[in-house]
Amino acid sequence: MDAAPGSRRPRLNFAGQTLLLQLAVVTLVALVAAGVHGWLTYQRLGFEAQHRALSVARTLATTEEVRAEAARLTAADAAAMRPAELLDEPLVPLAHDVRARTDALFVVITDDEGIRLTHPDAERLGERVSTDPSGPLSGEEVTNTTRGTLGLSARAKVPIYAPGSQETVVGEVSVGFAMDDVLQDLSSDITPVALTGVGALGLGVVASWLLVRRLRRLTLGLEPEDLTALAQDQEAVLRGVDEGVIGVSAEGALTVVNAEARRLLDLAEDDEIVGHRLEDSPLPPSVVGLAAEAGPETPSTEAVIGSRVLILTARPVRAGGLRGTGEQNLGTVIMLRDRTRMQALTRQLQAVSSMTTALRAQRHEFANRLHTIAGLLGIGNHAEAEDYVGSLLATGPLKSPVEQAEQLADPYLQAFIGAKSVEAGERGVHLHVGEATLVRGRVEDPHDVTTVLGNLVDNAVHAAVHGAGPDRWVEVDLLDELEDDVVEAGAEVDAEPGTDDPSGTLHLVVADSGDGTADPEALFTEGYSTATTGPLDAHGQGLGLSICRQIARDRGGDVWLADPGRTGGPGAVFCARLPGTMSRRGPGGRGHPTAAEHPDPSETPGRPGEEQHE
Repeated sequence: MDAAPGSRRPRLNFAGQTLLLQLAVVTLVALVAAGVHGWLTYQRLGFEAQHRALSVARTLATTEEVRAEAARLTAADAAAMRPAELLDEPLVPLAHDVRARTDALFVVITDDEGIRLTHPDAERLGERVSTDPSGPLSGEEVTNTTRGTLGLSARAKVPIYAPGSQETVVGEVSVGFAMDDVLQDLSSDITPVALTGVGALGLGVVASWLLVRRLRRLTLGLEPEDLTALAQDQEAVLRGVDEGVIGVSAEGALTVVNAEARRLLDLAEDDEIVGHRLEDSPLPPSVVGLAAEAGPETPSTEAVIGSRVLILTARPVRAGGLRGTGEQNLGTVIMLRDRTRMQALTRQLQAVSSMTTALRAQRHEFANRLHTIAGLLGIGNHAEAEDYVGSLLATGPLKSPVEQAEQLADPYLQAFIGAKSVEAGERGVHLHVGEATLVRGRVEDPHDVTTVLGNLVDNAVHAAVHGAGPDRWVEVDLLDELEDDVVEAGAEVDAEPGTDDPSGTLHLVVADSGDGTADPEALFTEGYSTATTGPLDAHGQGLGLSICRQIARDRGGDVWLADPGRTGGPGAVFCARLPGTMSRRGPGGRGHPTAAEHPDPSETPGRPGEEQHE
């Protein structure tokens, strides 16, 4: 059946091309090696034939009979003698005997003019030799391979000296061995060479086939064009995604660490970690452990690495069915997603939600007061309505939902703690501000303050709700330490008005009426949760205290457990120090207290009547 018009024969794949190229190279090498060896053997056998001819010629030329007969026939002018006369000379049977015994092609004896005295062909007796006899007739020994009347031969020519003399040349002896005999010897020597070449060719074929199989396995059956496209796609993906990607080979070595992964893990760009063993790399233990436990159903985990909250996902990578290859374990891919910004937004949203709840409660109270005024006016009791409004004006604005709120000069802290007080009240917990609280400045970093204070308060409320004591309370003490206050001789010297240098430190103490903690060492361990005693069932649990401590330490402060508490209450006491979060309030704000009113910052506020722990 003819091929359809325009159809093309499938192009041989890269593995097939490699196999054919290997076979061609091995075949060529085997042929060249065999040819060179055969040629060298042929040359060696030719030289050996020349040496044999030289030995026979020397032996024959030095015999007394040959020397005497050659001298006699030279003196008798052999050129004038007929072949029949020369055939009866004693040198002819002697030459035939030597030729028969040595398997020589010819043994020729000449006079001093190159006239043949002996020859295998009797008709050529008395003729001049076909090759130049000047060399041996001048006293030289000559060996060569040349073509004469009897064909190509390796020959030697030796001078014959007169009896009793080493100077007078009376003829020559020429002995030759046929090169056909040399080729027969070569065939016997070349057979092992040929077999060796065939064996080498077979081994080359097997090695090429194994190499192609390994190449197909390593490349998963992909062609070079496919590999090039994959490399380009991988580079584009790794540089284009907003997630960190770490690749680990099946042998446990790092193969890929993209730029986003380096940024999230605080790795330097020039830190060459690709190629290192996973366990020997500078990656955090949480990443190393997750890679070792990676499986198809392994859940994502959250980890605090540096100052970031990361979601880690590890999945094994397997390839199967790619162009006939079986399933292979290619290693593990670890994905890193930054959840720090989401955590911050979540915390801010929670703070706004808490403030909204507090404002809704105050709106309800304010609406009740308006209804009272409207009722008095409606029944005509204008005087009583006027007195009621006057009493409201005398008592000031709506009452704050948290006690001692007037000690907080910063409106942000007032609103945030007020909102937390409303939330705690809905759960039956009384949240109040301690008597030692004094905040004179303004919060310059609400995010960090909200994260640390919110986590500590939430944990305290949870502990109070689940405590065994009858009273449920949470106490918050705050104290700002403004470092630009200079006290000299009992008088305060303020900085220039309007300066907002966020160099102040906010000190926090949060206590509760819960049952304390039974495992103080594990509180700040990543994954430990005070919100549940079972497995973590939601992202974010088990990270609050570790995040708080990390945030504080990044600012040069800290979060620590001052008192673990006891069963039945009072509960645990947590302290925090947040440098660089407070600044002096500008003109028009609340003034600073005098030195006598400024409490000692070294005194750590805590629960009323309780001895405080560092």
